[in-house]
Order: sequence, then structure tokens, then C-alpha cells
Amino acid sequence: MKRQRFLRATLGLGALAMLGGVAAAGRGLLWRRRTLVGFGTTLSLQAAHTNEQTLDRALDAAVAALRRIDAQMSLFNAASALSRFNRDGALPAPPAELLEVLEIAQAVSRGSDGAFDVTVQPLWQVFEAAKRAGRLPDAREVDAARERVGWRGLELSGEALRLRRPGMAVTLNGIAQGYAADRVRRVLVMHGIRHALVDTGEFAMLGHNANARPWALGIADPRDETALVARLMSDGRCIATSADNEASFSADHRHHHIFDPRTGYSPPALAGVTVAADSGAIADALTKVMLVAGPQRAVSLARQWNVDVLWVDKAGGWRATPGLRLAGS
Repeated sequence: MKRQRFLRATLGLGALAMLGGVAAAGRGLLWRRRTLVGFGTTLSLQAAHTNEQTLDRALDAAVAALRRIDAQMSLFNAASALSRFNRDGALPAPPAELLEVLEIAQAVSRGSDGAFDVTVQPLWQVFEAAKRAGRLPDAREVDAARERVGWRGLELSGEALRLRRPGMAVTLNGIAQGYAADRVRRVLVMHGIRHALVDTGEFAMLGHNANARPWALGIADPRDETALVARLMSDGRCIATSADNEASFSADHRHHHIFDPRTGYSPPALAGVTVAADSGAIADALTKVMLVAGPQRAVSLARQWNVDVLWVDKAGGWRATPGLRLAGS
């Protein structure tokens, strides 16, 4: 619950701060904004159209899609399909979107040699329990949790989802918000929307902002959320960010919510990663892959996955692949 309040309070400042676009008319476009709570944070949509009824129908459909996905995938909702799956170890007839996001997650796990793994929830649980007790878990506790982690232990089919070993559990916090951004953008396009900003905690964009300019996102400094590392200009791709200050288990941010499944501990080298990809789900998942891999492999992994990446090290230094459109570069 502390992480939920933190996310509401910062509205993604540990990741991205929106710089471009206010609700205003431009070039005959009528702009509307919707906000709602989901995935333990505040979500927002901005969209434009020349027809008010079309715009309202599009936003209504987008909000409905967000609520449906949240009801399936949020761990903040004890009645969600994912929460029920974790409790029971099986879920008959899973919702199509839940099955789809898990299939994407498994594909990223295969392609990253397990650096991304949605079954790391036992590691979160052991670190969170220790934090409530005012300490860090000892090595024995971490090893015991790691024994219950492994993406190959997750079975997927349209008939049922299953966890092969007792004590396994899935978290979609590392991919669901990016997936939701994809789905919402698709809904808006289907309703004739050509200009929009979807903020699900990760970002998907269409067209331009209310000032008829490209959407601009500020990448916040993981050590100072009021300062920006860089400004990123939209090129139509989805943007996702993960940082070690979003949910930390130690004051020095050495232990945080992102885990290397192979060690059971947080990757040590980087403080934050931003990924631009055609898919929000892929961008979201790859931020964890990049954090686990560290700075030495960031460029080669960006080429492998056909994405662009900006990474910030623990000392505050940063680098980016040349495909990102950074203001002033």
C-alpha cells in the first residue's frame, strides 16, 4: 500500500514528467482529458477530435478498456483475475487480454534468457515482509524465495493458466501498464482519434499535442524527481521507464522492486532506464532487461530488440542510443 500512495503522489515523476500538451483547442480540434485510478496509481488520457460526440465515445471506450485490464491484472485488487490466479495456482478460462500479456511476457523471458520474469513475485514478498519488520531479508530467505521463481514454471493455454510449483506467484507490474497503453491507443485509433497522450504509468502517443507540437516527455532524475535528466521528443513510439527509487527496500536504493531472477537481488549498476519501442508492453518489459544487463550490454540489447534506450547510472551519469530524439541533440 505504501507503493500505491507513492505512485499516486508522484504521478510517475520517478519515471516521466509530461512537458507538452494542455487541454486546449488547436486547429479546430477539441481536447478532452480523463483521469482514473488503476494499477495502484493515477492514469490519465488526453485526446482530441473535431467532433465532440466522437471524442467522448472514444474516451469512454478507452476508460472501459483500462478498467477491464486493471480488473484482470492488478495486484492492488484482491478480486482481479491475477490475484485469484496467485491464490489458487490455476485460473480456468483466463481472460483473453490476461493470456495475451502473459504470452508477451514469456516471449521476452525466452529472448532475454530469463532476465525478465513475471514469476519474481515471491522475491517482492520476502523483501516487503522484511521491510515491514524493519530489516532486509537474509540470504536464506532470499534463496528460499528464489526457488519459487522461474518463468518456465508458468503454463499458459486458453483453457487454463497454471503454476507448476507451490508458492509460485506472478506479478505483471513490470509489463501490464505498458500493455494497457498499447490497448488504449488501439481503442482510440479505432474510434478515429489521431492525436492523444495515454499515460498508464508508461506512455503511448498519437499525433501532436494541443499546441500542434510533438509530445515532449521529461525523463526525471532518479535521485531528484524535480530535475530532468533529458527531454525526449515523441517519434510515435511508446515510452517506458523503470527506476530504483520507485519502490526501494533500502535507503541507498541498492535493494528495490526490480530483481535479477538469477540472483534474487536487485541489479547493482543502474539507477534508471528508459526504453522507446513500437510496443508499450515490450518497452515496459525491456526496462527490466536493461537494468539487469547493466550498461555494458545496453547498446547491443537495444540493437537486438530494435529499440532505443537511455540509462542512468548510480552516480547520475547517463547515456543514450542515437535513435532517441532528445531536445537539443
